[in-house]
Amino acid sequence: MTRLILTWALNSFALFLVMKLVPGIQIDRFQDLLAGALVIGLLNAFLRPVIILLTLPVTVLTLGLFTLVINGVMFYLAATLVHGFRVSGFATAFVAALLFSLFSFLLSMFVRRDR
Repeated sequence: MTRLILTWALNSFALFLVMKLVPGIQIDRFQDLLAGALVIGLLNAFLRPVIILLTLPVTVLTLGLFTLVINGVMFYLAATLVHGFRVSGFATAFVAALLFSLFSFLLSMFVRRDR
């Protein structure tokens, strides 16, 4: 349970960094930041695998690059679901999703994996 909360906190911090670096992303309150990170995580856990499966032919034709578009769509969808979280357009969501993935990966490297 603490690992899940730590991952949520790291993703919230990654979303905060993305908000500060990418123009066109606005988050009103701290609660909206936490909700945005939670919604992005839930969408990536439940909806993203279904969309990847449905778009598998396009993903294979583009040698996997279409998954970057899917990440942008998940980020944009999260912004539409959370009230105080706004993204100005899909191009902004695409860049933000790339940076969010990078920051989330780098931050998770600092968390020790228990085996």
